Amino acid sequence: MTDATLAARFGTPLYVYDQAEIRAAHAALTAALPTPSRLYYSLKANPHPHVAATLAALGCHAEVSSSGELTAALEAHFEPERIMVTGPGKADGTLDIAMRHGVHRFSAESPTDLQRIGLAATRAGVVAQCLLRVNADRVVTGMGLSMTGRASQFGVDASWVAAKPAEFRAPGTQVTGLHLYMGTNIPHTDRLIEQFRTSVTLAADLKGALDVSEIDLGGGFAAPYAHRGARPDYPDLADRLTDLLDDHLSGWRSSAPLVSFEAGRFLVATSGTLFCTVLDVKPSKGRTFVVLDSGVHHLGGMSGLRRLPRVIPDLLTTDIRGVERDCVLVGPLCTPLDTWSDGVALPAVRRGDLVAVPNVGAYGLTASLVAFLGHPAATEVVVDGDRLISASRLTLQRIAVA
Repeated sequence: MTDATLAARFGTPLYVYDQAEIRAAHAALTAALPTPSRLYYSLKANPHPHVAATLAALGCHAEVSSSGELTAALEAHFEPERIMVTGPGKADGTLDIAMRHGVHRFSAESPTDLQRIGLAATRAGVVAQCLLRVNADRVVTGMGLSMTGRASQFGVDASWVAAKPAEFRAPGTQVTGLHLYMGTNIPHTDRLIEQFRTSVTLAADLKGALDVSEIDLGGGFAAPYAHRGARPDYPDLADRLTDLLDDHLSGWRSSAPLVSFEAGRFLVATSGTLFCTVLDVKPSKGRTFVVLDSGVHHLGGMSGLRRLPRVIPDLLTTDIRGVERDCVLVGPLCTPLDTWSDGVALPAVRRGDLVAVPNVGAYGLTASLVAFLGHPAATEVVVDGDRLISASRLTLQRIAVA
């Protein structure tokens, strides 16, 4: 089905996710990683059931950080033993739900977190298997969002673990590995290798203090967001990582320790496109305002990117009309904050035109202000190439709790 056909059938705003592109991204990433290794899919990137199920069928494990993501992973057919629960503030309710569904693997972020996990495991009559998330003492630069080497709510400082390893034990738990996540959205192999080198050497240093059967090296694999572009290519990453692991973690080739990685945006970003309709084009004091039927309640409101890059959609028409300079691209919300781009050049769009925002399969709808002002969520359609798989709309429902 063509883009115009889907938009005509389901209306706009409309997200379209292509399973074929997800499979292509998965193949590209697994080819760039050393063998053997494990790959976790971070559901925060996109928890849509058919998106997650595509990656479950490809053999990914799941990384979740809430009861909602845990439920989504289970419904997407990730087996409980292939799910790891992460996050710096795990509620007792989330832990109990995990235990009840047979999910016993966690990333622990402090002694208190470890104790809370252990209490939930004891209530369930099991022993929780935990990776200890460690915050390296050295800053790694050159990434979209650095998450190590500085004061952080994530993990425990490496110097603390090295000095007092006995503090990281709790009844009901067994610390079986390390979780080392340095940063996100790194497009260059050299920068990725720099962060992985920090993680691998840190893991080697801590192996004597802790029993380590798995080392989760995190990810940081990049993808374009809301503009044209392709996934980064990491042509020699596997070879360089293999050499790095051989130098510091003997036994990894026989999974002793097992080496694992995480990815979200790289796996799903390029699979998604948001289609919108132009509602109005109007001048104001020498500028052109283009009003769409979609805005920050559908894309970018809470993307976790710290800033929303300029969103410049493609005009889906062959009618050449020239270019409008100094445009402001806005949505329908009753607030001036609903702005995607300010001061951009756009094709000379007209009311009723269909436009497309590419590469929004990650950090799209569920990372946005879906409840603000009560507009309906965008329809979400999943295709596999030319074949329609599903069409649905996310809704919010208020329920009584007393």
